[in-house]
Amino acid sequence: MTETNVARTGLKDVEEALKDVIDPELGVNIVDLGLLYGLKYSDDDGALLIDMTLTTAACPLTDVIEEQVGQAMDGVVDEWRLNWVWMPPWGPERITEDGRDQMRALGFNI
Repeated sequence: MTETNVARTGLKDVEEALKDVIDPELGVNIVDLGLLYGLKYSDDDGALLIDMTLTTAACPLTDVIEEQVGQAMDGVVDEWRLNWVWMPPWGPERITEDGRDQMRALGFNI
């Protein structure tokens, strides 16, 4: 197995772990909401860089989501950093089909 394949497998594991992070307002995980913009390992120190956004830059629950990300990453990666990305802005078109199903089950009309 090449190093690239190992990294990809690792990122899939990270993405799965991040599905445990639930947006407190919408009740759907951040991956299926489309809030996760990217995952990569830093060339400098090997830390996982998590690019993500929120449904709005004024979200009052940023700290809650950061804490949940920390809990999800515990035991998955040694070091990680969260990078908040605001461009492009999040929109409902980023929600996956699974996310749409979850939202419908919660009573959202999407």
